[in-house]
Amino acid sequence: MALSEKIKKTIDGIRHQFPTEQALLIPALHEVQNEFGWVSIDHMKDIGEFLHLPLSKVREVASFYTMFKLEKQGNVDLQICTNISCWLNGADKLVACAKKKLHVNVGETTPDGKFTLSQVECLASCGTAPALMLNEDYYENVDEAQLEKIIDDATKDLAAGKVVGKSTRQEGLWL
Repeated sequence: MALSEKIKKTIDGIRHQFPTEQALLIPALHEVQNEFGWVSIDHMKDIGEFLHLPLSKVREVASFYTMFKLEKQGNVDLQICTNISCWLNGADKLVACAKKKLHVNVGETTPDGKFTLSQVECLASCGTAPALMLNEDYYENVDEAQLEKIIDDATKDLAAGKVVGKSTRQEGLWL
């Protein structure tokens, strides 16, 4: 498996903005994840070859940041913050709601492959807790009714063939 021409073109297009090949690791990992939904060991090898870096360096960065998914995920990655501020403001209820609505436990993907439910340690939203992310879209001050609507809307959008949870993404744009 090799990197797609689209990924190579994007990385080559921003190469001049970065001081080293290693500095391009995070954008390259993001591009791979955006295209494939996750970052496999084979993807890491391909990134390393493209950026002339050892696999150990790519894996080190990919495994450090929780934003990179190292296992296959559902089409929609629902991440609920369960840090103290979110927990005190109802994150436990959101987790229970999501588990019931999706019929999965935390860390699992629905049998149809549409949703993966995750708990995350912090989404940096202590003042507007509880917070969650649906792929790349961020939600704050969420209650159970809102979460159910978010899941229902995502389900409808998936059925309609729409991209879910990437409302702010601009393909190939790295500023």
